[in-house]
Amino acid sequence: MRNFFSTFFGAIVGVIVAGVLCTIIFATIIVSSFKGHFNFGKDKKFHVKANSVLMIHFKHPIKERSTNNPLSDIGLGDLVGEKSGLGLDDILKSLKKAEEDTAIKGVYLDLNDDVIASSATLEEVRNSLLEFKATKKFIYAYAENYSQKSYYLASVADKVYLNPEGEFMFKGLSAQIMYYKNALEKLDVDMHVYRHGKFKSAVEPFMLDKMSAPNRLQLETLLNSLWKHMLDGISKERGVSVAELQNIADELKINFPVDAQQLKLVDELKYKDEVTDALKQKLGVKEKEKINFVNLGEYASHIKKKHHKKDDDEEDDDEDEKDKKHDKKPKLAIIYAVGEISSGEGDGEKIGSETTAKDIREARKDTTIKAIVLRVNSPGGSALASDVIWREVTLAKKVKPVIVSMGDVAASGGYYISCAANYIFADPNTITGSIGVFGLMPNAQKLFSDKLGIHIDTVNTNKHSDLGSLYRSATETEAAYIQKGVEQVYNTFTKRVAEGRGMSQANVDSIGQGRVWSGADALGIKLVDALGGLKDAVYYTAAKVNLKEGEYELIQFPKQKDPLKELLNGKKEEEEIKVFQQKLGVFYDYLQYAHAIVNAKGVQARLPYQMVIN
Repeated sequence: MRNFFSTFFGAIVGVIVAGVLCTIIFATIIVSSFKGHFNFGKDKKFHVKANSVLMIHFKHPIKERSTNNPLSDIGLGDLVGEKSGLGLDDILKSLKKAEEDTAIKGVYLDLNDDVIASSATLEEVRNSLLEFKATKKFIYAYAENYSQKSYYLASVADKVYLNPEGEFMFKGLSAQIMYYKNALEKLDVDMHVYRHGKFKSAVEPFMLDKMSAPNRLQLETLLNSLWKHMLDGISKERGVSVAELQNIADELKINFPVDAQQLKLVDELKYKDEVTDALKQKLGVKEKEKINFVNLGEYASHIKKKHHKKDDDEEDDDEDEKDKKHDKKPKLAIIYAVGEISSGEGDGEKIGSETTAKDIREARKDTTIKAIVLRVNSPGGSALASDVIWREVTLAKKVKPVIVSMGDVAASGGYYISCAANYIFADPNTITGSIGVFGLMPNAQKLFSDKLGIHIDTVNTNKHSDLGSLYRSATETEAAYIQKGVEQVYNTFTKRVAEGRGMSQANVDSIGQGRVWSGADALGIKLVDALGGLKDAVYYTAAKVNLKEGEYELIQFPKQKDPLKELLNGKKEEEEIKVFQQKLGVFYDYLQYAHAIVNAKGVQARLPYQMVIN
């Protein structure tokens, strides 16, 4: 009886909550539909006051793109993913706009929350801050605790403040890789490995209990390249030599905040209220008055609304004429290829061969689109799916320029889909290359029989019908058959790179073998053409087709899904992921990687390892 009432009242509560939610969503849709006609919300119009400061903090991970969210205006953005925060696209766009905005006098970096972003993303944000600073506007940074990432960002500031009792971490970079070999042995699972490339170490966690010598070499080279670039940037802005910075890290010279100040890595030790006073003095604001802070998220929304309003103000034009003008305006397409690569449909977190190929094909056939920027941020995945996308890049390249902009990582399959482009940009910290392939075939026969007492019996029509079965090992003939497939895929991969980059296949093989490179090192071996971020790639692409800023429109692919439909369709899988992330923390990434490897289909062109860089 108790269960009955519990279920009954739970259902009633659920109906009430769902009803309220649907009412809110319905009201939001109605308001959104009519606000252009009835001027809803004019009294609360967002306005950037004179003598304002753009406040930037990073409470959420920085993704490639912001999510279109119609509920954010009424404070319900979290229901459909607002907690994902601003995307890199809106951050860069907002900083560029703030350079020209006479009401914005400076930037305040509130870095109490660590910056959750990979090195290349961090680099693009930092470069935009440097461009902002070059306009003679100021940047102040403050934190109670500086991580190495947050300090690297803060080092661009005119004034770097640290809490008098805070912490300052400066120790160099470290990477850890988790190995599963002994765990698999305890479970009586044999993992059969097929690969080409001595550096292709994606499979090493399943066959070793520590790094191989080649893997250690490539990791040391990669980390030293990333660290050197970071030190060069800090040295330039803070006036401390690279040698001294290395010594500070090696000797752990910063024990207390005063050490960071004495070593000239921070300017002053202040509490937050004192930093506020310093800002007031900089702005000429009286002691009892408030600073006009403008949150970066609000500013980004303000820019979007102004853009939409500009479109709405053209109502006097004939609709057909407007459509013709819009259609005739030259466009540049930015196609986002983000996440692991697999066959079929993709989404904002995963590259699907069908989805991405369709986007490239659409951009190729659209005569108003003059060139394509392919934004790649991928560790790779299915070699076959990568080849499908590569094919579309080669077709598009015959019709119009295709320029690649590499984000945090463009490795293995991520590089495969990039290599055919006319020109490739990478950030100095982009992890790229990893030209190599592998396949895995687990044998869990002993796990089932010896550990679980489960026995498997099989009936085949042919000698090798159960090839690839989880319940037996491959024979020598079958192993040779699989290895041939791996070798063929590697041959095709290196051939694609050689053709795309104007190199010999032998040369590609010498820098391939699964080895990963930083963007800076990749430039020296001709895997990329120039160092720069997404903005650099867009400017280059526009110049390539003789278009100046303001003469073209940027069109983004894939089209973002309607978040309201996503909400109404349910987000069970996303909620499950959130629970796992909260419970497992950093171990979630390892679990996710192991799951992806074990469930991978076909030969893989994938980043050689899941690593955490600290």
